Amino acid sequence: MSDNASSAAAGGQAPPKKPCPKLRYVSYGAEKESPFLPAIRQLISNDLSEPYSIYVYRYFLYQWGHLCFMALDQKDNLIGVIVCKLEPHRGGPMRGYIAMLATRKDYRGHGIATSLVKTAVEKMIAEDADEIALETEVDNIPSLRIYENLGFIRTKRLHRYYLNGNTAYRLILYLKPGIPFKTTFPPDYGMPVSDPAAAQGLIGEDLYARQASQALIEDVHGEQFDITKAAKSDDF
Repeated sequence: MSDNASSAAAGGQAPPKKPCPKLRYVSYGAEKESPFLPAIRQLISNDLSEPYSIYVYRYFLYQWGHLCFMALDQKDNLIGVIVCKLEPHRGGPMRGYIAMLATRKDYRGHGIATSLVKTAVEKMIAEDADEIALETEVDNIPSLRIYENLGFIRTKRLHRYYLNGNTAYRLILYLKPGIPFKTTFPPDYGMPVSDPAAAQGLIGEDLYARQASQALIEDVHGEQFDITKAAKSDDF
């Protein structure tokens, strides 16, 4: 994503730009099945480098809904969205992660994506994040410009990172001195995937463990879902 989070700030010939409406930026919050969830999926899917199941969205929104922000117009139409998480990174720094960023094509160029990123970063700083990471495609120049203007630096080039074969940059914003030198530990892929800790380890900046390690996500009913098999369903 960051998206694995491929930011939807670029792609194709832009449609005529509409005047920027008066927007409000609100968090997704603690609500599980928000009425905004279908709109979020549709907006992100329009430009995403790879498809995601409903369970991937739930993974982020159920646990870190307060770190996911929406740009809404006066009629509550979804204009932009950013989806994030915050957790310890491999036993080391507290890492924020920008998983998805998207704005409507006809409203780009008004700084909406930048405002969403700033809002999310400020919230993660308030929750004592040490660093914030993301991935984006190497040719996504608008996305790179947004992040680098906010202080993110390129730390790694990930060859053929996305399922569509595109290469990505990993970018990190270091928030505290000494964080780049803080010790981390390699993920234990030998853990049983039925272990909730393993499920969390398989989801995130490692492209959902390359979506090939039989990553399992548990929903609120305790059911388990195989992302690799879900990709073949009509759930996208």
